Amino acid sequence: MRDSDALEEVRTDDGRKFRVKPIDRPAGVKMPDEFEPRRLARRTLQIVAVLAVVGLILLLAPGLGQVRDLLTEARPEWVALAVAFEALSCVSYVLMFRPIFCQNMPWRTSWEIGLSELGAGSIVPASGAGGLALGAWILREGGMPAQRIASRSVAFFLIKSSVNSIAVAVLGTVMALGLLGPDLSAWLTAVPAAGALLVIAVVLVVPRLGVGAPVSADAGRTHKAMREVRKALVGGTAEAVQIVRSRNLLVISGSLGYWAWDNAVLWATFHAFGFSPPITVILMGYLIGQLGGLLPLPGGLGGIDGGLIGTLIVYGAPAAATTAAVLVYRVILFWLPLLVGAVAFISLRRGLNRPDRPELCVVPAAT
Repeated sequence: MRDSDALEEVRTDDGRKFRVKPIDRPAGVKMPDEFEPRRLARRTLQIVAVLAVVGLILLLAPGLGQVRDLLTEARPEWVALAVAFEALSCVSYVLMFRPIFCQNMPWRTSWEIGLSELGAGSIVPASGAGGLALGAWILREGGMPAQRIASRSVAFFLIKSSVNSIAVAVLGTVMALGLLGPDLSAWLTAVPAAGALLVIAVVLVVPRLGVGAPVSADAGRTHKAMREVRKALVGGTAEAVQIVRSRNLLVISGSLGYWAWDNAVLWATFHAFGFSPPITVILMGYLIGQLGGLLPLPGGLGGIDGGLIGTLIVYGAPAAATTAAVLVYRVILFWLPLLVGAVAFISLRRGLNRPDRPELCVVPAAT
């Protein structure tokens, strides 16, 4: 910010006016190396090459004939429905992004940042953390304080993930009590429910830990970094609880929608191959299978696929139909966010250096 306290009036793309302190930024804002178009394009080509290898394995490897037959018989109307569900999941992500990070952010900017994050999450490792890192950099360029970005990123991640944990806790308990089918062992119902409840309890306890004692000026870099991480984690968790208690409609509908529509994609891809597993199996298998996405693989490629296929088979889904359904599910989850995210990213990247996009520079005053 400038030393002057003078405020400027800017108008966003939806007609709203804000009086803000302008931000001094050097001309020609440049993306971090991690998100330079050439590097992103190279990563995309690498993943496409891996997908091509997987396709050749499916086409040529012995013992996969049934999977190949199913893939050739996929019902296009169900695949199209799965694509529509994934589009709704992307919309839900943007809906919850805006009120968590910047309530008064123009919708155009929210769409661009949110969809760019989803696109980056498809090709940058760390289970979507790469997408959040891109959004964090953009918000930082807009002037939002680093500590707020860190705590709100934690809050966003927790709120987005909490729906899954709550669903597993409820469904697992209900299934363990025999109120919903299919009839599965306690290891597949009560144990996941208990684990989900434990995670929820830990999240609720974290704010009580506090940020700890101040770090001395001569402390090492690692010690200072660990304190900042703890500060962001404690602050972000507390903010997540506060945001949920505020009952913001966009946050609630966005977090529920992101989870529900993503599950619906998997449900639709199963139907594309003429199989309809119990919805409880899909919902329970979804969370446990998604744990493979925690591996530092681009877009979770390999980790999520293997986790979902293995988990759903354990829950009783047929192997060939599950493999085909998960493969189509993963292709949709890779390509759709990547394509819409690329369009949003290009628009956003151009806007960072355009004087007619003042809203990219007034984030602090608009929050």
